[in-house]
Amino acid sequence: MPIDTLSAGVAEWFSAALPDHGIYALIFFAFIAGLARGFSGFGAALIFIPLGGAIVGPKLISPVLLLIDGLATLGMIPPAWRSADRREVFAMAIGAALGVPAGTVALALMDTLTLRWIITAVAISLLALLVSGWRHQGEPRAPLSAGIGLIAGLFSGAAQLGGPPVVAYWLGGKSGFTRVRANVILYFSISTSFSAISYYAGGLFVQAVFALTLVILPGYALGLYGGSKLFGLAKESTFRLICYLLIAAAAIIGMPALDGILR
Repeated sequence: MPIDTLSAGVAEWFSAALPDHGIYALIFFAFIAGLARGFSGFGAALIFIPLGGAIVGPKLISPVLLLIDGLATLGMIPPAWRSADRREVFAMAIGAALGVPAGTVALALMDTLTLRWIITAVAISLLALLVSGWRHQGEPRAPLSAGIGLIAGLFSGAAQLGGPPVVAYWLGGKSGFTRVRANVILYFSISTSFSAISYYAGGLFVQAVFALTLVILPGYALGLYGGSKLFGLAKESTFRLICYLLIAAAAIIGMPALDGILR
């Protein structure tokens, strides 16, 4: 096949698969989400899902985030494996293995508008939990870890929003922020595989998902790299505050009632 014919075919495929608006906004949101993810190990979904869902809907934006995050974070897994409490991570992953399929069913079958309102409510509620400073008491136990993983799996399957329950739980223990970050990164490397299988079975990997992934991935990867560098330079409290403000803005702007702002 001639190169010009192939190029024309690729261009035609992109034109047909990509949404007709909001691409540059999605790239920018992905960059900001990558910054939060690279620094803290979580937060990408709380930023990207409400904002991106307001543009293309949750049934497209959730599998897009799954793919760009899974691809861009591969390099973060080896150091996380060395630093994480693997026993705790695997206990939580067992719960996620049950929760993710149930959340995926909700994503595939629920009304889009209803799901977006639920996502917004969950994002605001979990943000309030994180900002409140609430922490569980005592040592982490396998049954409790698995239960948190089940809840996180439900949120991950429905909207890739599994981070806050996991982070709030682990921050309540005696582990330092570095260990918590490693735990979160390793946990999501496992739960992502569960989500990928469930999303495939649910028929959520449509052409538009792959087209958006190719376009958005570089911006997300750049943000991820920048966030990882900031982890070693910035104060934890300062960057946490920035992430909380971004998450709050994302949850508010992502409300279906405010769609006109992003269109």
